Amino acid sequence: MSTSVSPSATAHHGLAAHEVVLLLESDPHRGLAGQVVVERLARFGPNTLPAAKGAGLLVRILRQFHHPLIYVLIAAGAITAGLGEYVDSAVIFGVVVINAIIGFIQESKAEAALEGLRSMVRTEARVVRDGHERTVLSDELVPGDLVLLDAGDKVPADLRLIRLAELRVNESALTGESVPVTKDEVVLPEAVPVADRHNMAYSGTLVTTGGGAGIVVATAAETELGEIHRLVGAAETLATPLTRKLAGFSKILTVGILALAAVTFGVGLLRGQDAVETFTAAIALAVGAIPEGLPAAVTITLAIGVARMARRRAVIRRLPAVETLGSTTVICSDKTGTLTENQMTVRTVWTPGGEFEVTGSGYAPDGTLHDSHGTPPVLDSYPALRWSLLAGAACNDAALTEHEGRWDVVGDPTEGAMLVIAAKAGLDAGRVADLLPRLATIPFSSERQYMATLHRDTTTTHPTSQVVLVKGAVERVLDLCGAQMNTDGTLGPVDRAAVLHTADDLAGRGLRVLATAIHPATGPDESDPEEFGEETLSGSMVLTGLQAMLDPPRAAATTAVAACHTAGIAVKMITGDHAATATAIAGQVGLFDHDGQAGDRGAVLTGADLAALPGEEFPEAVEHAVVFARVSPEQKLRLVEALQARGHVVAMTGDGVNDAPALRQAGIGVAMGESGTEVAKDAADMVLTDDDFATIEAAVEEGRGVFDNLTKFITWTLPTNIGEGLVILAAIMVGAALPILPTQILWINMTTAVALGLMLAFEPKEAGIMTRPPRDPDQPLLTRTLMVRILLVSTLLVAGSWWLFQWELAGGASLAEARTAALNVFVVVEAFYLFSCRSLTRSAWRIGMFSNRWLIVGVTVQAVGQLAITYLPAMNTIFGTAPIGGDVWLRILAIAVAASLVVAVDKRLRRGRA
Repeated sequence: MSTSVSPSATAHHGLAAHEVVLLLESDPHRGLAGQVVVERLARFGPNTLPAAKGAGLLVRILRQFHHPLIYVLIAAGAITAGLGEYVDSAVIFGVVVINAIIGFIQESKAEAALEGLRSMVRTEARVVRDGHERTVLSDELVPGDLVLLDAGDKVPADLRLIRLAELRVNESALTGESVPVTKDEVVLPEAVPVADRHNMAYSGTLVTTGGGAGIVVATAAETELGEIHRLVGAAETLATPLTRKLAGFSKILTVGILALAAVTFGVGLLRGQDAVETFTAAIALAVGAIPEGLPAAVTITLAIGVARMARRRAVIRRLPAVETLGSTTVICSDKTGTLTENQMTVRTVWTPGGEFEVTGSGYAPDGTLHDSHGTPPVLDSYPALRWSLLAGAACNDAALTEHEGRWDVVGDPTEGAMLVIAAKAGLDAGRVADLLPRLATIPFSSERQYMATLHRDTTTTHPTSQVVLVKGAVERVLDLCGAQMNTDGTLGPVDRAAVLHTADDLAGRGLRVLATAIHPATGPDESDPEEFGEETLSGSMVLTGLQAMLDPPRAAATTAVAACHTAGIAVKMITGDHAATATAIAGQVGLFDHDGQAGDRGAVLTGADLAALPGEEFPEAVEHAVVFARVSPEQKLRLVEALQARGHVVAMTGDGVNDAPALRQAGIGVAMGESGTEVAKDAADMVLTDDDFATIEAAVEEGRGVFDNLTKFITWTLPTNIGEGLVILAAIMVGAALPILPTQILWINMTTAVALGLMLAFEPKEAGIMTRPPRDPDQPLLTRTLMVRILLVSTLLVAGSWWLFQWELAGGASLAEARTAALNVFVVVEAFYLFSCRSLTRSAWRIGMFSNRWLIVGVTVQAVGQLAITYLPAMNTIFGTAPIGGDVWLRILAIAVAASLVVAVDKRLRRGRA
């Protein structure tokens, strides 16, 4: 074998077929020799995509402990154990282990995007080797192999086509093109994008009609699918806004806690206190200041958000994605199958006698035709309309199928649309077949650009009468026509200018236009089916009409886009389809209503426009544009990266293989569950089970609710941690006994986080959540207003617990009784403050005290726990507490009420600034 064979280095679509055969040292009829196949398989390897290397089990386990706060807890647990405080140490290590288990379980949902890509190409292929046809696994293909294609085949490798027989390929998963592409052998310029390389068939795409043969020019990672695989593997899985904020927050908190503990220890030593006792106090301060319940609260709150989204048909594959949706500033949406139904639908039927609009969308035969006055036509009164519909349905090789209420088409989507419009008018496929049994066919080809069929016409009085039906490109059908059918069925001269003007107007609205024509029977046995051919058609046909169709927008897409705009979220369309079609759909769903007009310079950009943009102008152009048409997978990925570079949190929606790299790169990737490829679903963070863009708006709403609830939890829990640390520091500073012990601090932190704090995860979404703009990605986790409130409540906790602790000691209470009083101050104030945190800006009374019944349950459970730790002897022994009298409880309640009033006043003064 010659070493000159290097398929990956050549633009094969730019070479003639015989040149490709020579370059790859193959044979267009006999294929490769068996020995050559063995040598090339050894050189190029199997036709499979390389597997990704993931982190090992041990690394994934250790990664769960890689967190600043966890480091502090581990150190505190070890030191506490060294000091003999085994109960405290066990509790601390228990918290660490529980958090690690939760994190490991979530991370164990392995990313399967690359495996999905590999499984796409594990098929069988028909090849010619040594002059003999045989079937082999697609893994065994090598460059130079001669592959045969038939309808229904999945293309097993990248092929340069050398022989064709009406070959059409569905490339929507790879390029976003919404209709099958007609293939040819014409040599193309090297710069032609993938979507327009009609002399190529690409790995992973599907042959819909016809057949052909092609030479393998690329296998495995060198294919276009392999390039997407590389992009998916290279795309960075970004940290979410929440994880970034929590990471930064945790680092600051860790430094603050360690500094405070060091100060506490130093002050104690300077005051001459016992070193071991002072060190124990410093450890208690560190443990008390760490919000142990925060990781679990974050996970559980996100999990509750997942459950809520699942009820709204959005399945979350990665927990932080819940919150990311709430942070989204830009949604980059694929067109085909996302904003649209991915089902071609006839919208308008034009005849020389009038125009008719069509209701309904998709392949379900539900809907009607009506004229400009809204009146349904009677077909017998509109011969031209009737024959146009019959031509579309009878000159047709597609079929409609229905399964569990979902209609689909077998064959070409355009032909499927024509079957549906006929069925809406009462001409279902079965009836059409009975009326016009087919006798002969001239199949569609890219050269002739039309299809013609000969039928026996049972609608006439002559049982053997025949009729010829034609459908195809407008100009080609017009070339065949010598007349057009008027409203009353009479024939008149063809008004070519008027027909072309109408066709151009319909195409300008993003519609695909096909013409229909008939050759009326004038007597029995007019044509011999054996002699039926193109030469019998020219000038003999009668134009009956035009059928204009498109892949329609989803019913709820317009409302969903408007809701996103109201929420301050920009929606951009990124598609591999043509600019005119994309612009028409964008206008129909309202994309331009927020970001400009379709005619604005730069509002619509094509892949060629993007490629020509200088690097420094690219980000600004991307920011301004609304529609990106005819873009490649690499450009989709670059668009997402450009928006992220400008500070946006990007959600990318899509359903095709070509969307996978951008789905992976985006802050959150959203795939379609019904029509989406496995590759897209596995690359995404969220899957929509109903394929409805409107579900994204619902998911954004839930995401904002989740972030609100997390913020409420943090705002609620931090004052306790800060207050515990400060009260211990105050005791060390003045040389007094500790108002609360380390075991009591652990009791407060763990029980209140579970019984009280987690109840905020069930908090309903506040009114107006979708009328406010997205959060600034650079905004800190806690705003200045919330930080002030946290410090205010911390101060109230320290003051209240210290005052009551000293009051009880002064009144003759034992140290255990005084500490029990201080412990209960923390818990009761927390319980009162919990109700305030249900809304960070509004009064708790205005949102309804019982709208979150879980809160009442949690407070009740916590109350039982406080009674137990206060009055049960066993609990008294373990936690160093003692029973207290009713008068002490009254003082505790008075402190809690006073603290609540202060917080209410602060909230009122700072309303709207949370």
